Amino acid sequence: MEIIDFFVNLLSDPRTFIAGWIISLGPVWVYTPLFIIVFVETGLVFFPFLPGDSLLFAAGVFSADGGGLNVLATLAVFYVAAILGNTSNYWIARFFGSRIIDSGKVKSLTPERMAKLDSYFEKYGGITIIITRFMPFFRTFAPFIAGTGHMNFGKFTFFNVIGGVAWVTSFVLVGYFFGGIPFVQEHFETIVIGIVVVSAMPAFIGAAKAALSARKKKTQPVEPVEPTE
Repeated sequence: MEIIDFFVNLLSDPRTFIAGWIISLGPVWVYTPLFIIVFVETGLVFFPFLPGDSLLFAAGVFSADGGGLNVLATLAVFYVAAILGNTSNYWIARFFGSRIIDSGKVKSLTPERMAKLDSYFEKYGGITIIITRFMPFFRTFAPFIAGTGHMNFGKFTFFNVIGGVAWVTSFVLVGYFFGGIPFVQEHFETIVIGIVVVSAMPAFIGAAKAALSARKKKTQPVEPVEPTE
């Protein structure tokens, strides 16, 4: 329960945690927990719930003048964490993907669902790696799916770098430039939750459409087959 409470609190108020890390760890080692959280969220398929978007935004706020972080160091640390995280996820899938899927421990990665993703990744694999960077949950599963054999490593790395740099730059710089506005400071927790909700919205919409489509197929009457003479 303590670990769950930690992640819930970190998700809702990353500003308090970063402030505490700056005080306790100092201006250099404060980047260690920031690196670990982003790396684990993107690098281990079992941790899709970690607050990547809100953490990047909050770190951007603290990277402004007098905040305790340096914006260039923040960007560099998150770039490395995001790119290496996806790379780790890719190779975990390459070596252990079939075992993880067959074990059933990751409920969303069933053999049937993985089979359906084959043709999709063949057509849209590269752009999917970029777009899912901005979508919680999906950004954890996309490199895993790519690593199960849907994309060669060179092509994956190219899109992985583009997506990682775009994701980190967007959220960190939004926090850096707009985090000091009084309205943002006064409603920080609400804005952070809003960022998470907006980021997760495409995932929920996609899941809802898929569920409705599957339900329609089940409810459609089966036409009787006329007997042949």
